[in-house]
Amino acid sequence: MSVAIEANPKRDEGAGEKMETTRHRTIRHSKSVPEPLRAAHIHTTPFAARLGGNQEFVLDRADPKNAAVLEDIPDAATHMTVKQALDLRGFRQAILWKAAAVEGVGTMLLVYATDWSTLSPAAYPPPPDPASESGVFSTASFLGPLVGGVTSAIFIAMYIFCFGAVTGGHLNPLITIATFFTRLTSLPRAILYVSFQIIGASLAGLLIRASYDSREFKVGGCWLNPAEISVSSAFTNEFSASLVVLFMAFGVGLDPRQRQIFGPSLGPIFVGLAVGTTAFSMAFTRPGYGGAAMNPARCFGAYVGSSFPTWHWIHWVATIAASVFHGIVYYMVPPWGGFAGKHERQLVSDEEK
Repeated sequence: MSVAIEANPKRDEGAGEKMETTRHRTIRHSKSVPEPLRAAHIHTTPFAARLGGNQEFVLDRADPKNAAVLEDIPDAATHMTVKQALDLRGFRQAILWKAAAVEGVGTMLLVYATDWSTLSPAAYPPPPDPASESGVFSTASFLGPLVGGVTSAIFIAMYIFCFGAVTGGHLNPLITIATFFTRLTSLPRAILYVSFQIIGASLAGLLIRASYDSREFKVGGCWLNPAEISVSSAFTNEFSASLVVLFMAFGVGLDPRQRQIFGPSLGPIFVGLAVGTTAFSMAFTRPGYGGAAMNPARCFGAYVGSSFPTWHWIHWVATIAASVFHGIVYYMVPPWGGFAGKHERQLVSDEEK
């Protein structure tokens, strides 16, 4: 997508001045943005992995005018090389630290809201009565995930809307790690985001403990009864559910072709529906299992507030494994055709004509 970097409005047009600092650089919206938005002069920091933005606000890496910005923020455009993705100079960019700090605040609020809405006593629920005709569908094992899935869908969509313009709206290490393996997020940003996500989730866990007035609780998606569920079974479910979420989140929230269909306005809603529906559908099938987390920071925060189980590693290992697998598939069949932006730029050119 071809976009231009806005110049300092106070400079004379003919004067040659130094490039603006990264802090003051902004991205001008493309002509594919609806007319009402263009008239409002909306600007945003370019970031290729902006969840729900469908890569509407990215730079064209082939445009030499964008070279200065991409030198400091390589993930402001797609198609980073491995060298660019691993460039550690990003740690010196104050804008990344600020975005990561806001990401931590958003994660804290999201974790508190979604954990609290699925909170229950630490005791494991009894299995459903085998003589009951309704089976699990009339028990707390079904109704709890149903409530949690609906509330999570709403909360996630709203928080992406709230924080997406500043951070990209990841609020989840699964999304951040996956965008790193698809080379949409640089290593410095990924490390900072995940670190602050964990910090924010930890604060949320402490707030939950203070609100519940006890640490004897469990959270939906973050518990299992070892007497009924094996760790290997939970790992398989966590890996599969994470893959489902990644493919749907990338499809509706990061695929550049989708902005021609529903744009960035509906992306966060669809991402929230994807996560909420998956969380619900993976949680009630087997008694003694709270379902897949699909957000390791969320469970990490819950365990800070309660206690850490020995099997918490599955949330992180399954997340990384799913991200690697998704990254391989993503680059085998890239959404933009694999021509380093050529196909995408041709679409914009045709639209302008």
